[in-house]
Amino acid sequence: MILAGMTLEELENLMAELKATKFRAKQIHNWIYSKSVSTIDEMTNLSKDFREQLKSFASVTDTKIKVKQTSKDGTIKYLVEYPDGECVETVLMRFDNRANLTACVSCQVGCVVNCSFCATGKGGFKRNLTYKEIIEQVLTIQRDTGLKVTNIVFMGQGEPLLNLDNVLKALSIFNNDFQIGARRITISTSGIIPGIKKLAELNLQSTLAISLHAPTHELRKQLMPIEEKYTIDKVKQALKEYVDKTGNRITVEYILIHGFNDTAPVAKELAYFLKDLKCNINLIPYNSVIENDYKKPSSSDIMKFKYLLEHSGKKVTVRLERGADIDAACGQLRGKNK
Repeated sequence: MILAGMTLEELENLMAELKATKFRAKQIHNWIYSKSVSTIDEMTNLSKDFREQLKSFASVTDTKIKVKQTSKDGTIKYLVEYPDGECVETVLMRFDNRANLTACVSCQVGCVVNCSFCATGKGGFKRNLTYKEIIEQVLTIQRDTGLKVTNIVFMGQGEPLLNLDNVLKALSIFNNDFQIGARRITISTSGIIPGIKKLAELNLQSTLAISLHAPTHELRKQLMPIEEKYTIDKVKQALKEYVDKTGNRITVEYILIHGFNDTAPVAKELAYFLKDLKCNINLIPYNSVIENDYKKPSSSDIMKFKYLLEHSGKKVTVRLERGADIDAACGQLRGKNK
């Protein structure tokens, strides 16, 4: 039995089976989620006999760090290995002027969406992660660094809305057991309409981000094969319904690729396309992937694109590049031991 990933209620039920008090459950829960221990022996306020009893059938975790890389900017990337040998990457991002510690988590081994600018889908799709495997990524970061993660972004490997049940269960544990506020959790999607509608029905307070990357069907389908199934106009309608039901503002993610989708005419098309959608826009300068020959725009082209979009009245930001020197930036996660 693996204790990490169990809720307080589940731990209380386990203690009842062991004829132990509910207080024991709270102690174990605190060791797992607040103190981020990796072994039962570290739970020093439990008696030695009780720890031995627990160890006879349970352990805290079965997840290992296979590779750890640290960027010159302080970003840390982990290749996390699960018991079946499959691996994913998860990233801890730190910013000098912010107290936030953001974990970028993966939800699938590989990705079926296979966007042309992203490394994850190049190896194909293997399987969904369980909710416990998702939260193990954050626990791995906390165990290794001794730091407390404050923000979660589902922007790692995989499409969250194609593994929605496990993502929602993980989100609940992040919220209730890790005590990370819902507004500090972001779920990013390439535009899976049934998943967007499900999130609207649930009326969660977490942020929904849409990977848009182009303002037209013809341009977008060159980057994202998913555009053939869920077209940009239908995705936009689903997003508007989401905003109407939840009142939440969408985050639009837009990767800027030199000479492809970063020109002034495209910026004007994008501004027009988004004018009636309640959203902020996050521009992401392209990060290199060896399987294509896309290029990053110049700083002046990025700022010109931003300036043109700001005339639409939207809040526009440019994402800070983190971890590019260790292939930990947006679109670079592979989940392989190279």
